[in-house]
Amino acid sequence: MEHEIVMYSRTVPCPYVRTAKRVFERLNVSYREVFIDKDAAAEQRVIDWTGFKSVPTIVVARLGEDLPYEAPAPLLSDSPRGIDRGTMITEPGEATLEDWLGKHGFVK
Repeated sequence: MEHEIVMYSRTVPCPYVRTAKRVFERLNVSYREVFIDKDAAAEQRVIDWTGFKSVPTIVVARLGEDLPYEAPAPLLSDSPRGIDRGTMITEPGEATLEDWLGKHGFVK
C-alpha cells in the first residue's frame, strides 16, 4: 500500500487516543504517531485543521509523509469530533473509526 495512517496525538493520551489505539490494535492496523506536544509545527497543523489541539487527528498520508495525501474536506461545524473529512478524521468513536479505515482500504 502506498499510504499509511498518521495519528496526531499527545504523549499523555486522552480517552479518544486510547480508543483509536485499541481499534488499531484489534484490527491489526499499523500507524505512525506524531506528538503535538513535542512538535510545534505539528501542533499548529492540527490547530489549522481543526481549530483546536484536537487529538487524535488521524490522516491518510503517503508513506513517510505527515500530511494528508489529499486535502481534507472543509470543517463545516464548530467541532471536528467524529467528522469524516475524507483523508482526515478527528476524535472518532470506535465504529466511526472502523468505517473510516475500511473506506480507505486499511481493513476489509
